[in-house]
Amino acid sequence: MKTISTFLCLVFFIFFFEKAEAQNFQGILNSEISESNPGILFTIQSGDESFSWSGASGLNNLAIGDSLKSNQTFRIASVTKTYVAASILRLMEMGVLKLDDPISKHLSPTHAEILSQDYDLDQITIRQILRHSAGIFDHTNAPEFFEIVLQTPEYEWTRTEQLRLCAEKGEPIGPPGKQFSYSDTGYVILGELIEKYTGKSLDGGIKELLGLEKLGLERTDFERIDPQTDKLRIHQYFQGRDTYNFSPTMDYFGGGGIVSNTQELVDFFQALFQGKIFEQPETLEQMLEPVSYTEKARMDYQMGMYRIKVNGMDAYCHSGFWGTQVIYIPELDLYMAANYSGGWRGSVAPIFGKMVEEKK
Repeated sequence: MKTISTFLCLVFFIFFFEKAEAQNFQGILNSEISESNPGILFTIQSGDESFSWSGASGLNNLAIGDSLKSNQTFRIASVTKTYVAASILRLMEMGVLKLDDPISKHLSPTHAEILSQDYDLDQITIRQILRHSAGIFDHTNAPEFFEIVLQTPEYEWTRTEQLRLCAEKGEPIGPPGKQFSYSDTGYVILGELIEKYTGKSLDGGIKELLGLEKLGLERTDFERIDPQTDKLRIHQYFQGRDTYNFSPTMDYFGGGGIVSNTQELVDFFQALFQGKIFEQPETLEQMLEPVSYTEKARMDYQMGMYRIKVNGMDAYCHSGFWGTQVIYIPELDLYMAANYSGGWRGSVAPIFGKMVEEKK
């Protein structure tokens, strides 16, 4: 009888402790809401999955005042690059390409002709593009790009048009491999390789190479692919402007394009770091291999991933333009993902440090 009583006490203690912890987490989420940031979605999960919590706070569509829900999806923007980089590494594992292949070996003739106006494509390798060290001008830095996006948000872009913008409106940043310079255009190029060698759309190619459906990631899709994923998509804001009806093609061809939720972002990062994506553990080591340059890079970027500090601890992460960030802290074996619907400033979303402190 005493054993049963002790067990029940333990159960009640755990229940009330977890309930109090969840309330604290929710309180932290609530504190992140402001006039410039109307909503936030968040997931935190331990590597062994003994602990997992997801939450939401704030409003979705400000025009009608509906509340955000934790299972809702959003444009993850440049976090898509992690999926693209992993897919290229899977093609490497399959022997389809080598990281030190010149990109001239793999580009379509049409796109090679456009880019060769400014670039020696025989000197630019896939590895350099993965690391943003190829010296390729980022087409999103052309003034014309955001002029069109903001003035004609419904405009339908193509990959070819974005590559042409790169070649015609900017100059090479520097010699291949000699400097870090973040370039959406580079990952637009990598997106073409995935389509070429899988014979599928970028959505289908990434899902096939990474086994996303086998991992149970049902709400991770390129926009316009799955109606249910699109239906769950939240309103995201840029300088107070609702971007919900902006054409996804502005950021769709490898530099961005995926829609997901915080739980599935965490699940993908966990699968990646736990060896469930690549065939060989050495592939993840290659992906995360440190890179150094003569001039210190503004980001500690590897391949579709970069390192930051969270409360003094090393973390691997990627972030996206529309307020998304996903991180893994090896020291704590802890995964987190967040979306601020109004974005945030700085290299690390403020919520992560607060949640880590609370979890301790």
